[in-house]
Amino acid sequence: MSAVPRIPLLIGGELVQSKTTEWRDVVNPATQEVVAQVPFATKQELDLAVENSRKAYAGWRNTSQAARARVMLNLQKLVRDNIAALAKSITLEHGKTLPDAEGEVGRGLEVIEHACSIASLQLGEYAENAATGIDVYTLVQPLGVCAGITAFNFPIMLPCFMFPLAVAAGNTFVLKPSEQDPSSSLMLAQLALEAGLPPGVLNVIHGGPDIANGLCEHPDVKAVSFIGSTRVGTEIYRRASEAGKRCQAMMGAKNHCVIMPDADREAALNQLVGAAFGAAGQRCMATSVAVLVGEAKDWLPDFIERARKLKVNIGTDREADLGPLVSPAAKQRVETLIRKGVEEGAELLLDGRGLAVAGYERGNFVGPTVFGGVKADMAIYREEIFGPVLCVVCVDTLEEAVEFINRNPNGNGVAVFTQDGGVARYFQNNIDVGQIGINIPIPVPVAWFSFTGSRASKLGDLGPNGKQAVQFWTQTKTVTARWAAHATAVNTTISMK
Repeated sequence: MSAVPRIPLLIGGELVQSKTTEWRDVVNPATQEVVAQVPFATKQELDLAVENSRKAYAGWRNTSQAARARVMLNLQKLVRDNIAALAKSITLEHGKTLPDAEGEVGRGLEVIEHACSIASLQLGEYAENAATGIDVYTLVQPLGVCAGITAFNFPIMLPCFMFPLAVAAGNTFVLKPSEQDPSSSLMLAQLALEAGLPPGVLNVIHGGPDIANGLCEHPDVKAVSFIGSTRVGTEIYRRASEAGKRCQAMMGAKNHCVIMPDADREAALNQLVGAAFGAAGQRCMATSVAVLVGEAKDWLPDFIERARKLKVNIGTDREADLGPLVSPAAKQRVETLIRKGVEEGAELLLDGRGLAVAGYERGNFVGPTVFGGVKADMAIYREEIFGPVLCVVCVDTLEEAVEFINRNPNGNGVAVFTQDGGVARYFQNNIDVGQIGINIPIPVPVAWFSFTGSRASKLGDLGPNGKQAVQFWTQTKTVTARWAAHATAVNTTISMK
């Protein structure tokens, strides 16, 4: 039997084997096979990664915008050429289906392509003679060493929500990917070096809470971006803010989808199935609550039949609709919440527990699960389940639906399905959620618009991507300048000879 590979750190442009004594298994969620071991790096290794970033900053920040943009152009080409390899690595360690994994790489590519426009994104302003003889202008400059801490559910897309724009703007970066599926994140960082990032501009450090806390508290780190759970994100934001750093934390959610009785029935139900159960529900933007308005409640049996027909299998099966959950602990948590839902009186309309996939009986599989009669005080509604579980709520009017959703503390995403423009307009103006889909169930915008989750789903006033990300990764300096007039007399002798 061959030895299990040990995943290296990436420090100063080199792959480095950690000297730690603490290693964690990286496990294939469909088979429980240990596919790699990841180090929980030492404090000395963390300090070395930050120091390499600090030393690289002076040269990188003074590299021209055109040169930085060319690195991003190279990176998007390399990522595009390696979609299959990146997706395979995601599926092996995360479990999501290959089409889902390929789609994730595609969303990451959007951000890299957006970063190619850094020369026009990082522009200042200029006013000549703002006052008599005085010019005022702004400089949009990088911050220094920045850090990113990502969750397991999108090991390519979430790092892309962070480092491409950060380094394109002239910063250097230390990435801490999830210890549950780190290989594809490391592969992405290696592609960035191949694209032309100088050594030290992008470093990768593996670990758990100690490394995350160390990045938040390190005096040389100027900004921290986090995407993950509410519990961890709240702690990250507190530590980073108390250490005087700029911080953004995109956290948990409870996303609703309102279906009006005038909606296109086929489109609404088909898209709801994908939004609720795709990636086994392990998405912060997954639709976890369907709000059926009026006669739309009569569509529920049809929806359940569609969910029942979904194929659950190992992620490498391209016919599979959803794969396993990431870990046995994740499966246990989801099944515990399903049991609580039954105990609290919700109607279990479709039960995904006890699912066995032939040949992969040890896999962390939970099938599509649907609850009816869900109330706001039930655990299955209050908590983010992060599994293929949909809560169904029935109301009589659009106004009731909006009021119900606005009482939920989270604000990541919401959707409405309708063919009435007036309904859509009322919804977008009255719903208190940061990202709205109209006939689109998962309203994550294209990368040149910012990710604008709100309320309890977000800490910090600037989100990833778009203009807000450029603002987050840069600082604006305002210069007010007056120069004394300097007249030079020039005597010109014109010879007529």
